[in-house]
Amino acid sequence: MPAVIGLDFGTESVRALLLDAARGEVIGAAARAYADGVIDRALPDSDDPLPPEWALQNPGDWLLSMTDAVSTLLSDTGYPPDEVVGLGVDFTSCTILPVSESGRPLCAAPAWKSNPHAWPKLWKHHAAQPQADRINRVASDAGESWLPRYGGRISSEWLLPKALEILENAPDVYESADLIIEGADWIVWQLTGVLVRNSCAAGYKALWHAGEGYPGERFLSSLDPRLSDLYSTRLAGDILPPGHRAGPLLPEWRQRMGLSGDVIVASAIIDAHAAAIGGGSSVAGDLFMIMGTSTCHMLLGETEQPVPGIAGVVRDGIIAGLFGYEAGQAASGDSLAWFVDNCTPGSYSREAARLGVSVHQYLSELASELRPGGAGLLALDWLNGNRSTLVDAELSGLILGITLGTRPEAIYRALIESTAFGTRVIIDAFENAGLPIANIRAGGSLAGNQVAAQIYADVLGREILVVDSPEVSARGAAILGAAAAGLFNSVSAAAAALGTRIARTFVPRSQTHDAFHSLFLEYAELYDYFGRGSNPVMKTLRRLMRPADQ
Repeated sequence: MPAVIGLDFGTESVRALLLDAARGEVIGAAARAYADGVIDRALPDSDDPLPPEWALQNPGDWLLSMTDAVSTLLSDTGYPPDEVVGLGVDFTSCTILPVSESGRPLCAAPAWKSNPHAWPKLWKHHAAQPQADRINRVASDAGESWLPRYGGRISSEWLLPKALEILENAPDVYESADLIIEGADWIVWQLTGVLVRNSCAAGYKALWHAGEGYPGERFLSSLDPRLSDLYSTRLAGDILPPGHRAGPLLPEWRQRMGLSGDVIVASAIIDAHAAAIGGGSSVAGDLFMIMGTSTCHMLLGETEQPVPGIAGVVRDGIIAGLFGYEAGQAASGDSLAWFVDNCTPGSYSREAARLGVSVHQYLSELASELRPGGAGLLALDWLNGNRSTLVDAELSGLILGITLGTRPEAIYRALIESTAFGTRVIIDAFENAGLPIANIRAGGSLAGNQVAAQIYADVLGREILVVDSPEVSARGAAILGAAAAGLFNSVSAAAAALGTRIARTFVPRSQTHDAFHSLFLEYAELYDYFGRGSNPVMKTLRRLMRPADQ
């Protein structure tokens, strides 16, 4: 019976999932953490501190963790290795690395290993914000046609700001890089020996358009003449929609992983977008929210419409033949984790342990007893900046209304509510642009929090269909592998057949929705006041955090 493997490269680890390609059942999964994790304090074997807002990774970790995860998966399941026929890859994005013509990361060369600009810059590397601000300003002044597709503003997380950051701060690294490549495409290159770029990352993170291509050399030269050939040289490579055949798995990798038959590797996809496929999104009107440390919102549509403040619209970005719209929140589950790790009294931890539940569960249960606004708190969900609709990593979080009587569960609930309000801003932006939303599906750790899921349903006034797979991104990657191997005639057909089932539906409560609506109007006032320039105090505080020489 044929099976496929999905490789989900996350922020801290890689997960390998083995999927029955006939019945859509998970045969097994294995995860392995990256030895160096997120490199945000100092490079390996170095005591020199990295500046604020930096986030790097070690590409050697990706390969070692991937190999170990797949080998363990096959060993633990005992599944016949020769029945694995396809493999798909998803990856956090935008994670880019400069490499040589052969694909060797510059950070692996002795000459560059001590230069942080030679290392992969993780999606949450925000040190390129000055470059992003300048790109947005120059593009807006020039009336660049591509800018409205990204809501009028691009993020510091994306490829062009990071590439410009390398050029301006480490020109020798930039000149030595034959190519700059997404982590996902680099993995596919290593596995197949074939350099292809996926239209998902190229479109959402590198400004590529199916009809117009990349931004032109004149625009790049206006940023820096040395940047003019970025797309024509350092981003060379054919662009394929996710799930198309990239090539067969090389024999050396079959041996390392313990596979024995012919395995077709699919062109890759961004991890959040893989979750939409794994969650069963396959037709126009499907909106999927992957709610983990951050939240990404993916909507499938039949037409291309400009939507203010979204992260992008890309034809073939998720499903070939449809337009995929992306928006997102840079912190959701991360906000709750920050609160539990840094602000929860020891008495709460002890009581949670006594009850045999996590601190998150304990706080959620206490928070469920509060009504909307009942604790007198309102928060802005910008603890890691705002991705949509303001696209500004310089913004920060806010909790309004704290008194000496405020309890931890009230703050915890206010943080959940703030992420739901942020999602409502995004959904309103889609609908105001004339894009219909037929259903909302959700997956990820935050969606598995029943209190949070009900709050989202009540805030949005819509049903939330929570899928049952904790490995929904890895499932999506595996579905791409099934399509590439020819088991289905399209990714859409594969997603419809192999996407995970709905585990639970959360129905909005009308009275609670009405109560949340009045609170949301107050949230919207704060959103505009702090987010659109009326009060720049958040950016002032960010500047004060930075060393004086920056």
